[in-house]
Amino acid sequence: MKDYHINIFFSEEDGGYIADIPDLPYCSAFGETPERALAEVLKAKELWIESAKAEGKPVPPPSFRPVIYQVSKVPA
Repeated sequence: MKDYHINIFFSEEDGGYIADIPDLPYCSAFGETPERALAEVLKAKELWIESAKAEGKPVPPPSFRPVIYQVSKVPA
């Protein structure tokens, strides 16, 4: 089963971690640690989906995939 991709990054401006879900517009959360930001954005995701369904709005399927960096082989 596919799930939504979550970005977590440190924000100097906010003094903590921001987690967001690119497929769900404006779905983000703050935490003092990456783990807390993740826990909060998972709650936000459930509420986002619940609210969209209650209002009859579409819930986009998971589609965002981060760029995968190619790892070059180091000569032996």
